[in-house]
Amino acid sequence: MRKLLLIDDDERLAEPLQQYFAKFDMLLDNETDPLKAIEHLKRQSYDLIVLDVMLPGIDGFETCRRIRQFSDVPIVMLTARGDVMDRVIGLELGADDYLPKPFEPRELVVRIQNIFKRARTVSAENVYQLGELQLDIARKQLTRDDAEVAVTATEFGLLSLLVQNQDRVLSRDEIMQALRGIDADIYSRAIDVLVSRLRQKLQRPELIRTVRGQGYQLVNR
Repeated sequence: MRKLLLIDDDERLAEPLQQYFAKFDMLLDNETDPLKAIEHLKRQSYDLIVLDVMLPGIDGFETCRRIRQFSDVPIVMLTARGDVMDRVIGLELGADDYLPKPFEPRELVVRIQNIFKRARTVSAENVYQLGELQLDIARKQLTRDDAEVAVTATEFGLLSLLVQNQDRVLSRDEIMQALRGIDADIYSRAIDVLVSRLRQKLQRPELIRTVRGQGYQLVNR
């Protein structure tokens, strides 16, 4: 059973979601205080975090930033405002997906399931050497000189997609279709943010080439 943590100060939301998630073999815990949630995450592991933007004390963006300092657990952000920039900021801070409030529980479940699918192996035999970097798709692991490089499930899925298609340029639309869950309304900006984030973690910006007007291509030299 998957273990999820909901960080939302609306206590009315937790119980119905807990009952609904149980139908999909997911156990949902709830924490209304973001600071307590961060401390809780340092002691106990979860498979995914559902994080509201509007929180007391510190907001969801700051909560996401602090979580990313010690954990790469997948994060789905909830935003009541539905502002495009809110969603872009969330992606830049390391969120894997977002969903505007109000939302249908079924859509949230589908987005969560898509994140878990992206994290699963595409092939049991694929290990790629990218200079000092090694991508092991079967083990869902990226290492640099045998030390693990911390990436989110979405970043790992993006790198795997580029590596397995390094003979051609992938358009933003193709990447969007492969990494389902990102809002199509801002997919161009969202994909650009993900690529930028991944480049920073790889510490080799030249590895992912931008082809103007077309998309992205992995260049392994």
